[in-house]
Amino acid sequence: MCIVVKGLVKRFGGVVALSGISFDVRCGESVALLGPNGAGKSTTLRILAGLLRPDAGNAFVCGFDVQRQVREVKACIGYLPEDAVPFLNLSVRENLEYVAVLRGLNDSVVDEAIKLLGLEDLADRRAATLSRGNRQRLAIALAIMHKPRVLLLDEPLNYLDIPTQEAVIKMLRDLNAGGTTILVSTHIMSVAERLASRVIVINRGSIVWQGSMSELRDTAASSGERIEEVVARLMG
Repeated sequence: MCIVVKGLVKRFGGVVALSGISFDVRCGESVALLGPNGAGKSTTLRILAGLLRPDAGNAFVCGFDVQRQVREVKACIGYLPEDAVPFLNLSVRENLEYVAVLRGLNDSVVDEAIKLLGLEDLADRRAATLSRGNRQRLAIALAIMHKPRVLLLDEPLNYLDIPTQEAVIKMLRDLNAGGTTILVSTHIMSVAERLASRVIVINRGSIVWQGSMSELRDTAASSGERIEEVVARLMG
């Protein structure tokens, strides 16, 4: 298993963001964490990225404890937070070069990331001057440039126009086909369908259902419902 979550609990004051969730993600798998805003998706990804400590429970990424081996976890993951903000005073290329230096990578990965996300015409533009969609493309490039074993993606298609969404979906599918493990957070069923083979439905900090995408489709077909209706019913 590349991701193991056991009984994670997280509270923010009197608000319970996670109430003891548990799940696994096999290496090479692509899994969607599906639920409405405030369900606990972003909190889960932040814990897995080593950015937030749980109040109870354990989590492991690439075999490393996210609380005790944060450096090792960060070395093996690529993390795209929701509303990611790059270094605004640096150009697109400088953002990538800076992170490349921090990770001990050579310049070739910078050029590769720029090409992969179609950022060639924007490479010398300051991030502060970019549209939200182009900042999102830069943030995705920063998350994947070091070819991580595990990608944690929080609403990766935010702010992207339809052609760019299609290109990013294809790229993520190709990465997954090449062995990259992907855990993607989304509130949109169609995004989960296109990016994941398995779905974990979460609501109010609890997992209410998990299984393969084909099982979810079969449930919808047998009940005469749309998949969105099945998910809404599961969430109560």
